Amino acid sequence: MRPRVSVQDSALRNGNFSLRIDPVRSEDAGLYEARVTYNMEVQSCEVELGVVTVTLSPPSPVVENEPLLLSCNSSHRASLVETRWFHNGRLVPTSRTFYSLHGALSILWPAMSDSGSWHCQLRYSDNEIVSATHNLQILGFDGPTNPVVYAAAGSAAD
Repeated sequence: MRPRVSVQDSALRNGNFSLRIDPVRSEDAGLYEARVTYNMEVQSCEVELGVVTVTLSPPSPVVENEPLLLSCNSSHRASLVETRWFHNGRLVPTSRTFYSLHGALSILWPAMSDSGSWHCQLRYSDNEIVSATHNLQILGFDGPTNPVVYAAAGSAAD
């Protein structure tokens, strides 16, 4: 896992044996064990790392009015019971434009207003809730609704 893994050497003297993984990948999910021997005494602990990913299909950049699929997946082993999606902090209801199924959200006609923070929340049969966020950028025309622009002769027009 090198060079993504590090241990804070300065913290070891204070009894902090933390492992840092940056960036975390899907394949990093699993059980981690730390064993420390000091004065003939062995201390150990186990930590399970769960990983949540949000993927975009097709990959960025997303073009306005071209359908896209945001998928939210977790390494959690229980059965998925419910998926909720939030856009810029607001719950997204299912509609003709937004369709949610098994951890994925289909946006049939993405608009510039759909850019921003998309947050998925997965609830499992053991009541565990995991979530992740994806910053979505959509390319499109963000100009006037009326495509006719008037400019005086001899002046500049944008």
